Amino acid sequence: MHEIAEIEQALRRAAPHQLVGVVEDALREHRGVRRVELRLADYGLRSLQLVGHASGADDSAVPIHDSPQGRAFGAQEPYVVRDPGALRLHLPVTVRGDRLGVLTADLPPEADLRPLLPALAQVCEALGHEILVAERDTDLYVLARRAARLTLAAEMQWQLLPGRSCARPEFALAAHLEPAYAIFGDNYDWSVSDGRLTLTVTNGMGEGIEAALLTNLAINALRNARRAGLPLADQAALADQAVYAHYRGAAFVSVLLLCFDLATGEVEAVDAGSPRLWRQRGQAVEPVGFEAQLPLGMFEETVYVPERFAVRPGDRLLFGSDGVYDAVSPAGESYGDRALARALRGTRLLPPTLVPQAVLRELAVHHGGSPLEDDALVVCLDWHGTASTVAV
Repeated sequence: MHEIAEIEQALRRAAPHQLVGVVEDALREHRGVRRVELRLADYGLRSLQLVGHASGADDSAVPIHDSPQGRAFGAQEPYVVRDPGALRLHLPVTVRGDRLGVLTADLPPEADLRPLLPALAQVCEALGHEILVAERDTDLYVLARRAARLTLAAEMQWQLLPGRSCARPEFALAAHLEPAYAIFGDNYDWSVSDGRLTLTVTNGMGEGIEAALLTNLAINALRNARRAGLPLADQAALADQAVYAHYRGAAFVSVLLLCFDLATGEVEAVDAGSPRLWRQRGQAVEPVGFEAQLPLGMFEETVYVPERFAVRPGDRLLFGSDGVYDAVSPAGESYGDRALARALRGTRLLPPTLVPQAVLRELAVHHGGSPLEDDALVVCLDWHGTASTVAV
């Protein structure tokens, strides 16, 4: 434990761009590690990019779905590769359920992994936390996440997001956007506070920079209202006024706002536009309908009325933007009619971190493999509940 504390202190003292070197030096000294490398997941969740290499460098990236590093990342467990004269250990780097990447350590072939693994897991957790802090002061880790150049609209949207996944005892959630390098209007946001999870799924009208600017205004207005302690309906009303004041009804934002009571599973919701919700309870998949209210910014001083429903332990909720449920097959069938429910049933055994991508892959097949006309957002939330709600 003293050794781990020393590594954590060294990481906190290190320059933001030197975190991997600090870990490598410490593990070489204390654990006999020969070499360390860090890979971060790219924005599209298709490859793991080597930190320190130029973005898009073909010789440095490894695929998530067909590599030893990808096995560790997907399963969130250590993965060992033994070769003659070498032992390579791949470890997930994850912070509060948000999967960042994989740390790889080369060890002597005779190394005993049993006493090593708990300590290395702590090192990975400490490294992940310091990466998130260091990103305020260096572009190194942000650059490592891109396998191609982002559009300016996508750059703005990714900087606005809270993360890609989050896990707490009461719930686990994950989200994904496509096309990852060219998104413009779709977005999501969450905040966990004492006893509450607030989740918003957003779709700003338009394309490119204009859609990104519109969504940025709406998200920050919602955050401002939430941080002022306003109830959910007033959060929507304040954001509505902010958008209308700037665009005077010429542009608007569709948003689904939800506030979960972590102790009871009671949910307050405001449906202000197009994002939709499906619930899987056992093998039954059904849409959760709300009273449709006006999108944010369409008219001045719109009054929003909250609705309520409840989630039970074991429920899976899936949120989709119109780019998901409105996408049509070559035969003209919308994805939200039947195919989305089939995709949800088919991914029931997957953890929520893998569901959004799986649904979007099914969407691409449904669409005939051609590019989507709109950006597409999927958010998956698994509700575990508290010990008291599980007992009920």
